[in-house]
Amino acid sequence: MSYRERITIEPDKRGGKPCIRRMRITVYDVLGWLAAGMTQAEILDDFPELSDEDIRACLEFAADREHRLVAAVDR
Repeated sequence: MSYRERITIEPDKRGGKPCIRRMRITVYDVLGWLAAGMTQAEILDDFPELSDEDIRACLEFAADREHRLVAAVDR
């Protein structure tokens, strides 16, 4: 699975931030919850509309973005 199949960006939704499957839950929301110490199970419990694959897509998106940022700085 590629995050590109799950992460959507719509200019009129959440200010154009990357969201999960056209929902209003952003990648940054999920990353923030994980960073705050929530477990994947707790997130899925609080947001049953999300799936394990959605959370992995957020992590993959963040990793790809970090890789692109580092690659751009190295130039």
